[in-house]
Amino acid sequence: PGRRLIQALNLPWEPGLMDAKVTQTPGYLVKRMGEKVLIECVPDMNHERMFWYRQDPALGLQLLHLSYDANLVEKGDASYGYSVSRKKREGFLLTLESASTNQTSVYLCTSSESIALHHHILSVQKGRCRRGMIQG
Repeated sequence: PGRRLIQALNLPWEPGLMDAKVTQTPGYLVKRMGEKVLIECVPDMNHERMFWYRQDPALGLQLLHLSYDANLVEKGDASYGYSVSRKKREGFLLTLESASTNQTSVYLCTSSESIALHHHILSVQKGRCRRGMIQG
């Protein structure tokens, strides 16, 4: 009771497009309502662009925040209740100040060299993400 699972997954890339990977830490989280949540994303390549999404079964991918480079971040269409920090190029931190039931979701981080390439990869990958169990 009062516990929710917030899941973070790596978005698999299409082989041949690029060999970039990101690591999200932690991979799985269970938090009580009202607790603070931190999920860190670290790319293995030195990409300028990074993106945080949430994926809900009925809504698909929703952009939370994006970053053009260190200290250059912008809100996405679904940014309410979330904040981000990117003090250096090598990491992009997603923060939920006070977890709530409507934030139970799958969270995904991606990176790319350019926005155009990112949108191409995202369209190829949409619907191909692995889904895990989300407890409610």
